Amino acid sequence: MVGSQIPAPCVGVRLTIYYGGTFDPVHKGHLAIAAAAQSAFNTEVILLPSADPPHRPPASASAEQRAAMVELAIAGQPGLRCDPRELHRSGKSYSVLSLRELREEHGPDHPMAWLIGIDSFLGLPSWHHWQDLFGLCHFIVVRRPGLDIDAAGSELSAACEGRWQTDPEALSRCPSGRIYRLPMPLRPESATAVRAGLQAGQNMNAVLTPTVAAYIHRHGLYTSGV
Repeated sequence: MVGSQIPAPCVGVRLTIYYGGTFDPVHKGHLAIAAAAQSAFNTEVILLPSADPPHRPPASASAEQRAAMVELAIAGQPGLRCDPRELHRSGKSYSVLSLRELREEHGPDHPMAWLIGIDSFLGLPSWHHWQDLFGLCHFIVVRRPGLDIDAAGSELSAACEGRWQTDPEALSRCPSGRIYRLPMPLRPESATAVRAGLQAGQNMNAVLTPTVAAYIHRHGLYTSGV
């Protein structure tokens, strides 16, 4: 059973968290999620923009623009940084490819986690080589309004069996294969709503950092309403 294939414990290494996403555009909800994970695990969070996401329509901003906005949003915030590796790889941005690269770089025993919204997590069985992901990383799952893990299909539920943890420290004790629900208030922001607001000419400064709002306005992105 997939759910029983959990690596043996390891100790003495701090968890590394990667936060993948389209970030089209990055907004304060994304930053709040990264900060909550940073606080819960007392470690840095590395935002990893997807260049050509296979499960979404083409992004409105280019990969380079989205990565630039991430860099602007996290500038001066300790413990947050951007990894642009997917911008330098051709083809679709399959998460499994980045995680294989990262696992090779960190080594087999380094605890590593993928920070993910529950909407994306529930769609995991549609991902490329999705069952391989449990052998590459842990998952830190973030709640979203109207969604819960109870909505998982039978295939995902079976894969998650025996993996759920309530202690964040459990993820630092082995390299991969565990799942943790990040306890934080539900966030109303979404990139879809931000894009729709900008396209409608609305001022979205309340949900964007000033630097990102200025970048969007300067480049005329999303028919800018900032």
